[in-house]
Formats: sequence, structure tokens, C-alpha cells
Amino acid sequence: MARASSVLRIGNASGFYGDRFAAVREMLTDGPLDVLTGDYLAELTMLILARDRLKDPSLGYARTFLRQMEECLGLARERGVRIVVNAGGLNPARLAERLRELAQRLGVPTAVAHVEGDDLLSRRAELGLPEDLLAANAYLGGFGVAACLAGGAEVVVTGRVTDAALVAGPAIAHFGWTAADLDPLAGAVVAGHVLECGAQATGGNYAFFQEHDVDRPGFPLAELHADGSSVITKHPGTGGAVTVGTVTAQLLYETGGPRYLGPDVTARLDTVRLTAEGPDRVRIDGVRGEAPPPTLKVGLNRLGGHRNEVVFVLTGLDIEAKAALVRRQFAAALAPGARPAELRWTLARTDHPDAGTEEAASALLRLTARDRDPARVGRELGKAAVELGLGGYPGFHLTAPPGPGAPYGVFTAAHVDAKLVEHTAVLPDGRRITVPPAPVTAPAPVTGRPGSPDGELPAPLPPGRTRRAPLGLVLGARSGDKGGDANLGVWARTEDGWRWLAHALTVPVLRELLPETAELPVTRHLLPNLRAVNFTLTGLLGEGVAAQHRFDPQAKALGEWLRSRHLDIPEVLL
Repeated sequence: MARASSVLRIGNASGFYGDRFAAVREMLTDGPLDVLTGDYLAELTMLILARDRLKDPSLGYARTFLRQMEECLGLARERGVRIVVNAGGLNPARLAERLRELAQRLGVPTAVAHVEGDDLLSRRAELGLPEDLLAANAYLGGFGVAACLAGGAEVVVTGRVTDAALVAGPAIAHFGWTAADLDPLAGAVVAGHVLECGAQATGGNYAFFQEHDVDRPGFPLAELHADGSSVITKHPGTGGAVTVGTVTAQLLYETGGPRYLGPDVTARLDTVRLTAEGPDRVRIDGVRGEAPPPTLKVGLNRLGGHRNEVVFVLTGLDIEAKAALVRRQFAAALAPGARPAELRWTLARTDHPDAGTEEAASALLRLTARDRDPARVGRELGKAAVELGLGGYPGFHLTAPPGPGAPYGVFTAAHVDAKLVEHTAVLPDGRRITVPPAPVTAPAPVTGRPGSPDGELPAPLPPGRTRRAPLGLVLGARSGDKGGDANLGVWARTEDGWRWLAHALTVPVLRELLPETAELPVTRHLLPNLRAVNFTLTGLLGEGVAAQHRFDPQAKALGEWLRSRHLDIPEVLL
């Protein structure tokens, strides 16, 4: 794939399965690109694709991508843009086959390659993985993608690679990097992490969204250089914004401590330097890389059981007493031996006093039930709720009639020796190239104890007047999920804000502000270059997003909840 150009322009057109369909065409027509990537996979997506595959073994890939290529394959070839996506999911070979059929039907000759070897389901006994799995996929790196591109591929589809590998792979092929080029690889991984969630790098889901036009943000692109440095930008005239703040927010998203582990390299997030280079241009440089760990992360998906939900509407006065009555009556109404293994009650006080509408006067009492036996969360559960209708609290009604219950999934992670995973690039001519694991590895370091900061504290602000105010007036935040854990990154926009943040937002203070975390292990990491702290909240999400453990099962709004909480803030910052 090597070209004369010293700059490789890589764009993104998908951050998840279901992202803006038109983004592929927009990215191909709004400005120049060398490579267009798309991230279609997430922990929940793998479960969805596994269930598709159960129904039809020829499925298991992101079908949306095939429709996007039907519209844009000719356009990409005309413009000389190579496509690299992980839309292959659990069946990259079949998606590659479908793409070749599509190219022939459209009369657009296209060299299609794919990467495989991540699917370990058939080897679960050999590798010591659990038996009751729907999917088991290792997170592969970028060298398989690079081999496909070097072999002449114009479209590369993968299964479960790391999200950043979609960017690192083309960079490896273009610049000729080897496994020993740790710093450039780390720079590409950081750029890939910024791009992987699409419009989150251009103002989407951004704490200070009111400062920019984000009605329809464009998708991001990175101008990569041979030393691994990059400039994050977007096509001219597209919506949103690329700023040091939007890039910082994405760098903190779903990461943890200063070492960002991957199959090709461990990127040191505490070495990242961000510099505003002009409107919608942020330079990333200084990134250092270390040897990757000797193991690969493996995402495991299985069915956890069945769940159901009933939401009672409580209106007007005596909300707490009405909720208590429902709980007593419901417990008595359940038939003997019919109680589900788990019953959770959550009262959301959405009611307002002296409200001008009935909805504004109402609170929601949510009952969530889980059990391995679908019968225990099905008809009898709904029957017990409905039968309270005329003998319960005044104003009794539900948001919807109870349904039959549905299966839910559980995501966990394991690690296997990278040497045991058969990472394979299947080239357009059918040749199969084995991609070796990283030749030099290093044990994953222990980067902090729960509750202890990891890094050097800056000098504190001098004492001064404070005012009780929401944290969000001076701090940004972004949060997300990693299996059953939540990640919460918080950053300051000024040096003085950073000096205050590092001392003020400790683990004990976070526990006070977010009471759900009071009994959970919480780890805090300092990232001074980003003026940020990053928290890992272990177990907040239970068994992961598919288990729907809490109101916000992916912790997407956890950061916004924190920003709404009040603390004594130095007036000099306000």
C-alpha cells in the first residue's frame, strides 16, 4: 500500500452498528481520503451477531455495511479510497464473499480480503474457556489488516480486532512499520482511539456542546505521519468541531490508567501531547509506546438468563408511601415458589410539586426481575403486577402492559496466550498469511490500587473564596462501559482548573457525589498532559450492558450526572 505521500489520510464513517447510514457517502464526497474505516462492533453487538448466527450460520456480520457498499463501492474505487472495517463480526469470510458477489453484480472489480482467527468458540475447551458461550473472540491487532493491504486489497473486512487496529493497520502498510516501531505504533493507536467512535471526536456527546454547532456533526479523519504523530480534523464545511476538548474527551473514553494495552503496542496515554493547530485541527504527538502484553483479551458472550420489567406510575402526593405499598402488595401477590432469583426496585423521583402537567407530577417505580427460568419472569410476574390495579395505591397505572420477558446476555473478558491465536490474513487471491504475535512482550503492569491515585499531583491552588456550584461549570466529563465496569474521565480546560481538579475530586469525594459507587472498588488515575483524572468503577454495570443492570446500562450519562453535582469550587475558576 506504500505511496509517495508522507501523509496518510484516514477517515471514519461508523462508530457503532446503527450509526449514520449516509456517513460513508458523506466521507467519500466531502473531501480527500486515502482510507475510510468503520467500527461496527461493541460488546453488545457481538451478542446480537451471535444470536443472528444461531438462527442462520451464514449470518453473524453487520449487514448494514453491505447495503452501504451497494451504494458506495463504485464511488470508493473511483476516488481511490480503500475501505477497512470490522463489520465481519463473527463471520468475516462470509461478508468478504458477499462483497465479491456485490462487486461482480455492480460491475465494479474490487479486490476484497479479510482477517480471521479471532473466533475461538470452537477452541473453548482447548483454551480453558467456559462451555456455555455464544461467542468467544480475541482482540487482534493491526498487522493482519496491513498484510491484506500490502497484498493488494481495496476492501478489508475483519472480525474482532481492536477498534484502533482499523487505523493502525493501514498506517503499518503505508509507512512500512515493523513490530519494533513502538512509538509510531502507539501514535497510530492513539489516533485510532480518537477516530473509532465517529462523531464523538467532532463534538458529539461533548460536555460543552452548546459552544459549537453540533446539530449534525461531521465524521473525523486523521492525517497520519511516519513518526506516528497525527492531526485530527474533519472535512471542511461539515458540522461539529474538532478542538483540544473534543479530542481530550474521546481519549478518556473507555480507557483506564496511563498504559493503554493492545496486541501490537502499549500506548502511554500520559505522554500524549495535544496542540490546537488551527480551526478544527488538533495535533497529537509525543506518544510513547512500550511492548504489548503477552496475552490477548478475549470477549466472552453468553446468555445470562431472562429478564422482565414493570414500571408503575406514581402521581401526586405521598410518593414514598405509594412505592412502599406497591412493594408490599407485590411480594404478597407472587405465588409461592414463583419468586425470581433477583428482584430490583428503583424509584425515580421525576415528580415536581404543584406541577402543571400530570406527567410532571409523576414518579416512576421500576421493577426489574431476572431468573434463569423464563417462566419466573414471564406471565406470573406480569399477572401479579396487573392484579393490583383496583386494590392498590390511588392513581394506579403502568407505563405499558407487562410483556413475556426476554433473554439477556452477559459479557466477560478472559486472556489467552497470543501465541495460541491463529491470526490470519486472507488475501484477495486466496493466499493465507499467518500473522505472528508481537516478538517482544512485557507483563501488564499494575498501575494503581483501588482508591489510590496513579501519578504525581500538581501544586494545589492557593486558598481562596469558594462558591457552591455544579462541577460542570468548570469540568468536562465522558463516561462509558467496559464489561461490568464503568469508566469515568474528567478533565479541566485550564491549568488552574487542573490543579484544583487533581486535589478536589478524590475517590472519597466521588463516592459522596455518586452514591451508587459507595461500596464499589474505585481506581483513580492522573493524566497530567490531558489535565484529566480517569476513574474505573468496578462492578457498577453488573454483568455488562446486555444484562441491563441499571438505569443507564452503559454508563453513557454517568459523567453528566457527575457534572450536575455541586461542590465548593474556587471562585477564581467560575
